[in-house]
Amino acid sequence: MGHTFPGATVPFGMVQLSPDTDTVSYATPEGRYNPDVYRYCAGYQYDDPTIVGFSHTHLSGTGHSDLGDFLVMPTVGPLRLNPGTAARPGSGYRSRYSHQTEVAEPAYYRVKLEDPGVLAELTATARVGVHRYTFPQADDAHIVLDLMAGIYNYPGKNVWTFVRVENDSLVTGYRQTNGWGRTRTEYFALAFSKPFVHYGSRNYDAKEPYRGFWGRFDQAHDWPDLAGHQLRLHFDFATKAGEQVLLKMALSSTSTAGALRNLRAEAPGWNFDALRRQGQAQWQQELSKVEIQGPPVDKDNFYTAMYHACLSPTIYQDVDGQYRGLDQNNHQAEGFTNYTTFSLWDTFRALHPLFNLIQPKRNADMVQSMLAHYDQSAEHMLPVWSHYANENWCMSGYHSTTVLADAVLSGTVLAAQAERALAACVATARHRWFDGLGDYMDRGYVPDGRSGTSVSTTLEYAFDDWCIAQLAQKLGHADLYQEFSKRAGNWQNVFDARIGYMRPRAADGTFRAKFDVLSTNGQGFIEGNAWNYSLAVPHDPAGLIAKMGGNRRFVPHLDSLFTMHLPDSFFAETEDITREGIIGGYVHGNEPAHHAAYLYNWTDQPWKTQAQVRNILARQYHPGPDGLGGNDDCGQMSAWYIFSALGFYPVAPASGQYALGSPLVQGAKLHLENGKAFIITVKNQGPKNVYVQSARLNGKLLTQPFLPVAEVMQGGELAFVMGARPASYSK
Repeated sequence: MGHTFPGATVPFGMVQLSPDTDTVSYATPEGRYNPDVYRYCAGYQYDDPTIVGFSHTHLSGTGHSDLGDFLVMPTVGPLRLNPGTAARPGSGYRSRYSHQTEVAEPAYYRVKLEDPGVLAELTATARVGVHRYTFPQADDAHIVLDLMAGIYNYPGKNVWTFVRVENDSLVTGYRQTNGWGRTRTEYFALAFSKPFVHYGSRNYDAKEPYRGFWGRFDQAHDWPDLAGHQLRLHFDFATKAGEQVLLKMALSSTSTAGALRNLRAEAPGWNFDALRRQGQAQWQQELSKVEIQGPPVDKDNFYTAMYHACLSPTIYQDVDGQYRGLDQNNHQAEGFTNYTTFSLWDTFRALHPLFNLIQPKRNADMVQSMLAHYDQSAEHMLPVWSHYANENWCMSGYHSTTVLADAVLSGTVLAAQAERALAACVATARHRWFDGLGDYMDRGYVPDGRSGTSVSTTLEYAFDDWCIAQLAQKLGHADLYQEFSKRAGNWQNVFDARIGYMRPRAADGTFRAKFDVLSTNGQGFIEGNAWNYSLAVPHDPAGLIAKMGGNRRFVPHLDSLFTMHLPDSFFAETEDITREGIIGGYVHGNEPAHHAAYLYNWTDQPWKTQAQVRNILARQYHPGPDGLGGNDDCGQMSAWYIFSALGFYPVAPASGQYALGSPLVQGAKLHLENGKAFIITVKNQGPKNVYVQSARLNGKLLTQPFLPVAEVMQGGELAFVMGARPASYSK
């Protein structure tokens, strides 16, 4: 399951206005994790028969979740303020729907809600969600605003909610939640195109010991000043047949005044179609940065990937540049746009390198946002998983260092910021208290028993340290280069040469005796097994190949990754991987193996990279609701597709080179921000012609399967000639 959402948003928009199809609690009645909730990371499941409502914030492709703020639902008939159930939608405000009436486009979503007979249409600006509801004739039409609803929800997640009814068509307020984002406050301003006749609320708070003297007022009916933990509101109308009622909800992390400024700046009128056209023009601009030639199915896959790659990170500031910082104070972004939603364990691999190529200004702003996070962090850490003015501490490593190093080395970040970036990277990598880092610094690895992911964390630290070393070398810091180059070799300390795999190692230096190279459960790895993670040395493939016995032993070993058969017990341990999401033992849906197919380039058989890349492209991506072989992970799965379809991939960000693969496109043109273009031509392209016969960069024959990043960023031409049989680059 890709965990993507179909609703309306603009590129990197702060609002993701999308349907939610069920309300599944994060916990069971006994207080344990409810595995069913995992299906709803993005709020929407294609197979569900009902829609609960339309909320304004969603994560795309994640394997954990939050958000689902400010759910809105139009209803007709007797007022119901509970969502009801999928089996009995009439028991609440949810509605049945059909995919036959569902339309999803960039910046636009439409569906017919069958039970109230309301046509729902959604569009968005960067900070405003816009709804257009076409009602039947009704004296009892309602719009429900559910401030209890949320994704990965549970009792007590709402810390506090405040609502102020300003007049008969404007409502402001905020909600603070304690979820994945531990202290997350979101403000809103909600405007209606038609004055409501009456409004009301219900407070679902459990009995509290103190409520002050508010009990003297009837807060359930037409009361403008509301607060509590669990609130739902309704706004009542009389409608004519075919009458359209529009809503605009602006968001802000700073204040209701900020939300109002965002509303007035981005959606001052009520022209829904003009806002839709405006949003779609923004998407056209982003998607047109790469033009490809190829059959329709390949274009469907490619531009779907481009779309998903431009959903996050998300803008996180008001129109005037104010944003909520990690210290929970409001800050002013000076000279950059502030971003959040940094799923760095995933996106350092290909998404940020893609931005360096086709979105360098935006990626520079993202780097500035990470440095602002560092400045505001009580721990003085660069972000690990940054989310709405919170550090989630999700996954492992400190991969923001890789993003910063790659951005500086590629020239994306100005020289004036480079020293600041290096200092933040070094400080982050020296925090002994963080996730076994003290042991790693002392012993050269994270010991088994100190961390449940000791091996994968060691491997991730080693790569991040290598990136810091490259940045230090670039800036002339020989001492730091030596320090972090030595640390970059720590991957060797968890490699057990006796079995040829990475393996958990105790503090006394002994390798764990009981060990399963296929299992993903309790073996020292995060979202992976020893088979995939033993290849996770992207900064030193040659060294890894030598450790594994050279080409003679390594190539058959890598071959078997793509041909082995995994037992059913493997899938019982994984939440997000099915048999359809793997090729042999290669797990494309989990990112640690994303570079694996490209490792043949460091052997004497690089054509096997070409064959496997095309195999993965064909089997792990296709149009349809089940078209991704795993979670899209904030664009990383899609960035892999984009690079690989173009014919090259950043195996080691910060290395200054791409590894060549096998282009899927028939041709492409990348429009670079410097005004130049990088053109890819492909002769003899076809489903059987997966092997590169020759590759020329600006007319010069490439004798090795690598491409310098700097030359690509300056524009030029990469010319492939394809064939049905393997060939040497040196021909």
